[in-house]
Amino acid sequence: MPLSQSNVGVFYFLGAIGLISLVDTIGKFYTDELHAVMLVWGYFVGMTVFVTAHFVGRRQFNLLRSGQPTLQIARSGFLVVSISSLFVSLTYLPIAEATAIGFTGPLFITALSVPFLGERVGWHRWLAVVIGLAGVLVIVRPGGSVWHWSASMALMGAVCFACFQLITRRLARQDHHHTTLLYTSIGGTFWASLIVPFFWTTPTTSQLAMFLVIGAMGAGAHFFMIHAFSRAEASFLAPFNYTKLIWVAILGYLVFDDLPGLDTLIGSAIIAAAGLYVLYREGRQTTAAREAPGPNTDS
Repeated sequence: MPLSQSNVGVFYFLGAIGLISLVDTIGKFYTDELHAVMLVWGYFVGMTVFVTAHFVGRRQFNLLRSGQPTLQIARSGFLVVSISSLFVSLTYLPIAEATAIGFTGPLFITALSVPFLGERVGWHRWLAVVIGLAGVLVIVRPGGSVWHWSASMALMGAVCFACFQLITRRLARQDHHHTTLLYTSIGGTFWASLIVPFFWTTPTTSQLAMFLVIGAMGAGAHFFMIHAFSRAEASFLAPFNYTKLIWVAILGYLVFDDLPGLDTLIGSAIIAAAGLYVLYREGRQTTAAREAPGPNTDS
C-alpha cells in the first residue's frame, strides 16, 4: 500500500530530527571550548558554505526570489534565537534534560497553528501532544535539579522553534523548497554575525572542521524539514518532535557516558506512543476520506 503524503512527511521529519540531535550533541561537546553564540555562528557559516556551493554548482541563481522575503528573514531569526538558547542551556544542563524542557514546543505549535495557519486541530492531536508532554515530565521530574536558570533558555528556544516551524509550513505553500533552504543558511549567518563579535574567539583548525560538519548536517536537516512541512500539517507533525529525546538519550550515553535511567526509558516509550498514535489516526482518516469524501475535523 503506497504511503500517504502525510506519512512521507513524517519520515522526512524524523530524518531531520535525527540530524538535529547529532548537531546538538556535537554542540554540547564543544560548549567547554566555545561560547554558544560562536557555535551557532559556525553552524550557519558551515551550512551556508554547503548550500551555496550546491546551488552555485547547479547554476540555480534565481533561488533568492521569494514571494515572502520578510517572512523568510524572520524565520531564520527565530532559528538563530532557538539554537542559541538551546546551546546556552546545554552549557549547564545534561543534553536529555535540556531537550526535554524544549518539548513544550509542540504545545505552542499545535495552539498557534490554528490562528497562524488556519489548521483544524481536533482532540486526538491535542491528546497526543499532551501524552507526549506527560512522557517528558516523567523524565524531567519537576522540582528536581533540572530547574537551573538556564532552563528558561531552553524554554525560550522551544517557543522560537515553534514559531520557526509554523513559518516553515506557511512558506512551504509559496516558495520553492530550495529557496527556503538558501534563506535559512544565509539569513541565519546574517543574524548570528550581528551578535558573534561580542563573544568572539578565534577558532582552531579542528573547530573550523567541526563547523563544516555540523553545517552539512544542518543543511540536510533543514532540507528534510522543508519537505516534511510541504506534505503534512504542522499540528500533525508536532508530536514527532518528541522522538528527539530518544535520539539524545542514545547519543548522551555513547558520547557522554550518561546511561538513561528507568524514568527516561518509560518517558521515551510514552513519547514514542504519542507519535505512533497520531500516525495511526492519520491512516484511519486517509482511508475514511477515500471511502466517503467529505470534511473531517476529528484530527
